[in-house]
Amino acid sequence: MTSRISKPNTETDTLLYQRLLSNGNRHFVMVAGAGSGKTTSLVKALAQVERIQGPALRRNGQGIACITYTEVAVEEIRGDVGNDDLFHISTIHSFLWAIIKPFQNNLRDWVRNRLQEKISEEQTKIEKPRTREETRIRAAENIERYRRQLTEIDSVQTFRYGTGSDYSNGVLGHSDILKIGPEFIAGHALMKTVLAQRFPIIFVDESQDTEPSFVNALRQVASAIPLGFCLGFFGDPVQKIYMQGAGRILPEDGWKTLEKPENFRCPQAVLRVINRIRAEDDGLLQTRGRHITVDGSEVPVEGSARVLILPADDRRQERLEEARCWLADQDGDEAWLEQDDEDALRMLVLVHRMAANRLGFPNLYSALNDRSPENLSSGLIDGTAWVARPFISYILPLVLARHERREFELMRLLRRHCPRLQPEAMAFGHAVGLLNDLQEQVDDLVAMLQNDSNERIGDIARFMKDNDLMEFDERYIKLINAYAEAANPVAEPAPNNSALRFMQCQASELWGYRNYIEKLSPFSTQQGIKGAEFEKVIVVVDDQEGRTNTFSYGKYFGVTEPSDRDLSNLEAGKDSVIDRTRRLFYVCCSRALSDLAVVIFADDTAQMRDAMLEKAFFEPEQLHVFN
Repeated sequence: MTSRISKPNTETDTLLYQRLLSNGNRHFVMVAGAGSGKTTSLVKALAQVERIQGPALRRNGQGIACITYTEVAVEEIRGDVGNDDLFHISTIHSFLWAIIKPFQNNLRDWVRNRLQEKISEEQTKIEKPRTREETRIRAAENIERYRRQLTEIDSVQTFRYGTGSDYSNGVLGHSDILKIGPEFIAGHALMKTVLAQRFPIIFVDESQDTEPSFVNALRQVASAIPLGFCLGFFGDPVQKIYMQGAGRILPEDGWKTLEKPENFRCPQAVLRVINRIRAEDDGLLQTRGRHITVDGSEVPVEGSARVLILPADDRRQERLEEARCWLADQDGDEAWLEQDDEDALRMLVLVHRMAANRLGFPNLYSALNDRSPENLSSGLIDGTAWVARPFISYILPLVLARHERREFELMRLLRRHCPRLQPEAMAFGHAVGLLNDLQEQVDDLVAMLQNDSNERIGDIARFMKDNDLMEFDERYIKLINAYAEAANPVAEPAPNNSALRFMQCQASELWGYRNYIEKLSPFSTQQGIKGAEFEKVIVVVDDQEGRTNTFSYGKYFGVTEPSDRDLSNLEAGKDSVIDRTRRLFYVCCSRALSDLAVVIFADDTAQMRDAMLEKAFFEPEQLHVFN
């Protein structure tokens, strides 16, 4: 157990303990704002349950489930409570897979029905009179593929869980698990009973971003098992930033809603800003703010919160750097120029594409993101896409090791990945000559991956293959051959040419991509930093680079006219682009431990300043316009 357990209880923590100790209905919803210590409350609740009910649960072979949104959060909570088998801490996908994995025949039936559904969906596209011919052709190809998969699934021995769907090989993807799990729980009384008996206590972290169907399935379990079962949701509806999330969890009869208003993270200047933002939503007033100890006494940190409004022209990157220099000069603090310390400064951009543009890998990003298969688009973000993995795990580290003269690391990588250095190959060769050849080829590889090189990613892969520096699987060899045979670059994004478009990108883009996924740059996406905190935060607002209808700072700040659909959603009380952007802005601004700067690129800087004055989130003297 970590120091979180020993932290003083807040009033909300005490109320939760009392709830957990009661004999009747124990279901609850905790609403905890940014910086409130929600994870601390969750971990302390887990420890409380372990102390009181742990022995009985262990005797009965039961456990406590804690379901959270990311693998990072899983490891964080697991680090807090230790490796006690009593706690089943996992993502939603892993939890659902653990529940449904034994039901292999049911999974086979589900896959068969799902393929039939997909065939019907594609057939509907074909039959629509206004469907474009290109779409009809693609739909017919999909139908053929789905029918082929229908004939192949009976030969699948065991279905398993993977990143993307591959039914013919028995692989169920993320989206499949999110459909199957809730369907199985909601549709089978026995499943509800088994689930509640196996996990009589289930805590759901980040409940606002949890799949609604999963939330509803758990609600049904709670209704079906009125006593002896405890369902608890920990979250903050104002931090719901994903389209598919459940948002606010409305309590059922007999449930308890607990609000945790404290904020232990933000300085006073930032706390005032986020409370003004939140006032437009649920109105929860966050209190306290970050304190530090001075001469034995706790004193509040004032910090800073500023807005810098810049012209939205073709000098964005240059102007952003100028803004950072201005902040450093104003504060006498070089930390605004930080490039390496990820805890010191973070620049939050709206989408990964904006980071890709600024870090120099826009074409690589487009190749693996725009109309690409799920296994490539999801793998793009963390470097696990199959086309990128050889470069991230071996080729780029090899070049860095050579460039930095880390010969031991270079040889370690070669021994692990190079077929010519495997024992069976070495038995028939001359070691000294082989090593000299490898040294020359690695030097050639270093030259090919210089920033001013005109080599393409496919050229690097061909070089590795032709010189037997790496063993590629059949799929990758097929891709290398397709690249070699392609007469012209492929420009149009499509699922079947994403990998080839990746191969045709400049190899130099790989370095910016590596820096991004390895968190070696100061950039993160605004959606990807929930739960994180940094000394200084720069929120970059630029609707033109976002290319998304999901968020619009222009509409939120009042300088862009809302669409008829936006107005209709607002009037009907439905989630709108303005609501989503407000929540995202709250999440971004609430990351700062000391200083916050919002950098806005605007077509009309004077209009944007007037709009920000009217919003009144920031003090008027903290608004700065640069032309």
